[in-house]
Amino acid sequence: MESSAPPPSTPRPRHRDRHGRGMRGPIAPPQVPLAVSRADAFDDLVRDAADRLERRWPQLSDVEFAVQEVPWPQDTAATDDDAVPLGKLIGAAKDRPSRIVVYRRPVEIRAKSRDERALLVHEIVVEQVAELLGLSPENVDPKYGED
Repeated sequence: MESSAPPPSTPRPRHRDRHGRGMRGPIAPPQVPLAVSRADAFDDLVRDAADRLERRWPQLSDVEFAVQEVPWPQDTAATDDDAVPLGKLIGAAKDRPSRIVVYRRPVEIRAKSRDERALLVHEIVVEQVAELLGLSPENVDPKYGED
């Protein structure tokens, strides 16, 4: 008797998964990120706040906006109290532009929700820009301090 089955050493091609439901499609459409880390989401908040202010103040196009996890020890030594800074302005030097740094971890600890975090980040950026421009925060952004 001859068998019509292929020899055991030849694997059969798989057209479906092992449960017979077919090949699975993508989990999410390509334009939607599958996962955004907290750090990436925080970077987006700082970028949004900076973009809003740059539209109003074109001279901010030369300013660098950065995110740092936590302040360096020398950043906290400048304050007399035990408060942890939420942001810092680093003035321009001959080889680099001014830089505004927002500290991610202290901000995340103080804000309970994404909306609170976005508002706090915006206020920090406005305060640092106000210090850079020598203006009050209310002059930099008329909505400063409003909830």
